[in-house]
Amino acid sequence: LKFGTPVTGGNVSFYNQSSDNDAVFPTPTIGMVGLISNNKPHMTMDFKNEGDAIFVIGKIRNDIASSHYLAHYRKVQYSPAPYFNLDEEHLLHKAVLGLINNNSIESAHDISEGGLFITLLESAMIRNLSFNINYNGTSLRNDSFLFGEAQGRVIVTVKEDKVNEVTNFLKSIKINFKNLGSVSMMK
Repeated sequence: LKFGTPVTGGNVSFYNQSSDNDAVFPTPTIGMVGLISNNKPHMTMDFKNEGDAIFVIGKIRNDIASSHYLAHYRKVQYSPAPYFNLDEEHLLHKAVLGLINNNSIESAHDISEGGLFITLLESAMIRNLSFNINYNGTSLRNDSFLFGEAQGRVIVTVKEDKVNEVTNFLKSIKINFKNLGSVSMMK
């Protein structure tokens, strides 16, 4: 209801035993429908140009709960759900949609499974690009910054001549953001 998005179906499968009789975690699935009129404007997740600025929109949190990093690297099987706030998520989506509609950004990719570092890798690999990021001046743990899966964050890339435009827009709607660095060529 908050997003005005049609939900076409849903299911939570609680009993997902494998062939060797090991249970797997419940699998919630929600089917939703969106419409892109005239196939324009739409956005993709891949970085486009060397030198484009990389922004994270949404608040970066000191939260590694339920992350792949915590489960697979630190071997913590059970932890609380990562941070989520519906009002912040709604503002984030309005902000990104506004940037897309104004042709202000080159790419957009949600930070989810695997956290910020995996999101950056996924966006860079498509066109064989790389990235340089800097997060000095923060009190976040390195693992939380790079691999936390708290919700409400999106990575966007911005051409150099639109950085001020994007910065002013994000300030005007009072959403957290940070210029993390830039897209670079693979070395």
